[in-house]
Amino acid sequence: LLGIEGSTAEKSSDYIRMVALGFPAIGIFMALRYHTQGVGITSPFAVAAVIGFIANIPLNYIFIFGAGDIPAMGAQGCGLATAISMWLSAFIITAYVLTKKSLRYYMPPLVPVAPNWLAIKEILVIGGPVGATFFLETAVFAGIALLVSSLGDVAIGAHQIAFNVWDMFYIPMLAIGSAMATRMGHALGAQDQGGVFIALKAGILTSGVISLTTMVILLSVPATIVGVYSNSPDISLLATRLLSFAALFVIIDAVQIVGAFSMRAYKKTGFPFLASMVAYWLIALPLGYYLGVVRADNPFDGAAGFWIGIIVGVVVASAMIAVRLIVLLRQPIPDDFMPHHE
Repeated sequence: LLGIEGSTAEKSSDYIRMVALGFPAIGIFMALRYHTQGVGITSPFAVAAVIGFIANIPLNYIFIFGAGDIPAMGAQGCGLATAISMWLSAFIITAYVLTKKSLRYYMPPLVPVAPNWLAIKEILVIGGPVGATFFLETAVFAGIALLVSSLGDVAIGAHQIAFNVWDMFYIPMLAIGSAMATRMGHALGAQDQGGVFIALKAGILTSGVISLTTMVILLSVPATIVGVYSNSPDISLLATRLLSFAALFVIIDAVQIVGAFSMRAYKKTGFPFLASMVAYWLIALPLGYYLGVVRADNPFDGAAGFWIGIIVGVVVASAMIAVRLIVLLRQPIPDDFMPHHE
């Protein structure tokens, strides 16, 4: 579908087939990660992820190039090493959850039981839109990258640099949003409206400081940052320009992240999904295509056009979510957060 050359496609297929062996481990890891995070314990999954990452380095070398009786497997070996690392991380966090006394209270007996369809339905209703939202956001950036690639090597190189730099600063924002949502969820469960606002204010303040610091860094030393990625004059010039758009995007996106995670704490996951659909797929992508392909007559303006589209999209998403969150915060804590008594 992507028109990849035969040899590259074959190697990619080999890699995907092997790395797919680790997909069940991802499911285990993510389920236990959010379980521990939900009760306010975040270090286990971080440790497990770091150990898995470190282990992947020697495993890659062994399976890609071969060692002793292990033959060189190339792309297949890379996929196998990644799959093994996934299972290692899953095993570590599983062992932690099963041996940590403070977590045993939350763990059901490890015996076969009939499925609780009501609980499964609730998880799907709440979690489905969250996953779909992340998919929409990831897919729109992937789509934009494909469209930018039609503008030439300079455009795609500069765009990828700007995107990678933005993504690096985006991860801490997600962490803050996730931590804030956890604290808000605890307060909501305790019927503590004041605690909800304290957690929200802490999230706003922290994300504001991080996003402003990021903006200052990107605007102050863009050439230095770009120089780490490329020494091509044309790519560096365009990437430096795109970092100014990325700096603006970070500030606006902070509003969207805080708002979306706050609504998820309230179990209102459908609206952020709707906002992402409208903002990114109905506004950002079409506007980016119009400015970057239809109107632009050179790669520089073309790449910038797509970033303008992204910024307009995140402004719309942030505004929609912020307005809905303000309405939500003015209401009493919903009844479905009331404690259940046996």
